[in-house]
Order: sequence, then C-alpha cells, then structure tokens
Amino acid sequence: MGSGNVLEETYQKWLLYKEACVQMMKNDPRSQGLFCNRTFDRYACWPDSPAGMLVNISCPLYLPWFDKVSQGVVQRRCGADGLWELDGNGHVWRDMTQCEEEKEVTSNELWFKEVLANFKVLYTVGYSLSLITLASALIVLLSFRKLRCTRNYIHANLFLSFILRAVSVMIKDSLLERHWGREINKQTDVSELLSHQAAIGCRIAQVVMQYCVLANHYWFFGEAIYLYSVLISSVLIDSSKYFPYICLGWGTPLLFLIPWVVMKILKENKECWAFNENMSYWWIIRFPIFLASVINFFIFVKIVKMIFSKLRASNQSGYPDYKIRLAKATLTLIPLFGVHEIIFLFATDDNTTGIIRYSKVFITLFLNSVQGFLVGVLYCYANNEVRAELKKVLCSWSIATGTLCCGQ
Repeated sequence: MGSGNVLEETYQKWLLYKEACVQMMKNDPRSQGLFCNRTFDRYACWPDSPAGMLVNISCPLYLPWFDKVSQGVVQRRCGADGLWELDGNGHVWRDMTQCEEEKEVTSNELWFKEVLANFKVLYTVGYSLSLITLASALIVLLSFRKLRCTRNYIHANLFLSFILRAVSVMIKDSLLERHWGREINKQTDVSELLSHQAAIGCRIAQVVMQYCVLANHYWFFGEAIYLYSVLISSVLIDSSKYFPYICLGWGTPLLFLIPWVVMKILKENKECWAFNENMSYWWIIRFPIFLASVINFFIFVKIVKMIFSKLRASNQSGYPDYKIRLAKATLTLIPLFGVHEIIFLFATDDNTTGIIRYSKVFITLFLNSVQGFLVGVLYCYANNEVRAELKKVLCSWSIATGTLCCGQ
C-alpha cells in the first residue's frame, strides 16, 4: 500500500478512535476520591485514574502496525497529588515503547526509502540527459529543409513525445514530493493534506504524465508501422501520409486516458492518484501499452527476419560482414520500437515482490530514462543525412570565419 493510502487510512481510524474516546469521557460516571482526570492526549485515550497508580492502556487501534503490537500497552503515571506526572521537559510523562514499530521493520523501510531516492537520482539524470539530447535533435530535424520528410517528421514527433514524457515525469515527482513533504504540526494539517483541493495539482500532473507515457508508446508504434509499411507492406497506413500517424500518436492515448480519469474520479478519488487499489482500473491505461508493445515486438521480429534474409543473400555475393550488420541493425531497432519493454511486460507491480520487483523498477527506470538519449543519437546525430547537413553548416561557418573546413 502506498504511503498516501496509509496516511489517509490511519487518519480516518484516528478520527474514529478520538470520537469513541470523547464519547467515553462524556458518558462514563465520574470517579470518587483523588484521581487524575480522563483525557485524550492525541495519542491514547486515558480514563480517570486513582492517584499514585501506573496506568496501562492498550496500544491505539489506529496504528498501521497494530497487529504486531496488539498485546502491548502505553503507560502514564498518576501522581500522589492527583495530577499526571511530568517528564524532565515539563511534558506529561508517557511510555509508548511497547507500541512502537519494530526497529527491524523501521530499518527496512529506511533502506527502501534510500533505494528509492537513489532510483530517483538515477532516472532524473537519465531524463535530463535525454531531454538535452532530444531538444537539440528536434531543432536539427526541423531546421534543415532537406530533412523534412514523413520519416523524419515521425522521428521528430517521437522526440517530442520523449521530451514531454521526461518533463512530465520530473514535474509530477516535484509536485508529489511537495505534496507529501509538508510539515504536519496539528490535526488540521492532516485534513488539509488529504483534501481534494490540496491534491488537484498533483492529480493533473499525474494525468498529463500518463498521457505523455501513452503518447510515447504510440509513437513507438507509429515508427514500427511506418518501417513495416516501407519495407514489407503498406496495408496498415500509407507510408507517404503523415496525418494518420498524428492521429495514432497523439489521439489514440485519449481513448484510454479519459475512461481511466473517469474511473479514478468515481471509484478511486484519493490523494494524487499515484497508487492503484483496484488494478483493473490501472489496466485501462496499461492494456494499450501492452498491446502496442506486443505488436511492436512482432513487427520487430518480422523486420529482423527480412534484414537477415537480405543480408544473407548479399553475403553470397561476397559480403562476409552480414552478421555484424544484422547485429547493428537489430540493436538500432530495439530502442526505436521500445522492444526492451517486452522483458518486463508481464512482471506487473501487483505480482512481483522483493528483489524481483526492485530489479524490475531499477532496470525499467534506467532504460526509460536513457532511451530518449539513445534514440536522439541513433536517429539524428548518427544519421548520414543529418551529419551531411551539419557538415555543410560547419563548413559554411568555417569559410565565413576564415578558418579551414575539414575535407576542403
């Protein structure tokens, strides 16, 4: 369960515990003689207690780890003067060590938080690197007239989807951190933190991020269909037409995102929508990614087979390096089609635990964050047409500044 869900559930249980305590203080008859007054100290509910007694109360029911400390007690001492005893700082003394979470569990949680923090640094660096590479690559593709064709327009939209995905992920993380990182000093701070008004910003960021992720995958899909149409068959989308790819890449995600938003509002309208209690709602936006990834994988296999057959035929004519060229072509297609995601496609968050889940999170975050960098380099800066245009600009600049141009 996510930390947001734990906080909300704990707060609701605390409210019920507080209400039951208030009713007890109102309805129970007053004690006779010298005693310490009944009270609720925001942690436990204390009844009237005889002077000079050590008072034991069961650990509060609202604690998230109550099952582990159900036999424990929290203690106060009622002084001989009928007042609750104070500690050295002038506060009412209270011993709640038996109700605290086990140190082993706490250390495991701290380790997990440290691992997540390292993951965040890792993919933030990866997304930043991808963002810089893709932004410059997008400018290059759109700046040269000779590079303006359907293929490069599709590349440019894929670059843009990567850029939007990277920006949306970083903004979403920033808003989540600011939302859950607020300091809580009083009860109203908790109710305000859990209010719909406080969460609206991070919910919008979550929706935008999910749209960008979907769009990114469907531009992968568009790249796969375009290459399939050019190399094998044009039965899917005419490779010379650009508008159908726009509809596929930017329009298709809305068909799945809107129902997901509606279900979140109606059924799971809690905190920042970052956690999924009912995984069937999550599959509304997970299934189209799953479907596109599977189709991309089959297209990838078919194209690799075609490349293999052509390279093997050319090898019979005296080209012994066809295996090397096949390997290069395959490795180039993997980031373009997002084929690496097929590895963890069936290892969803709800059926993986422990080291397998951590490994999946680590590898997925790392690959997703640097994928934009790889695509930008392979399909822009390593492209012969782009390099030729950049070389012309460099040579023109060299001539204009009076320096010699390489190759002249």
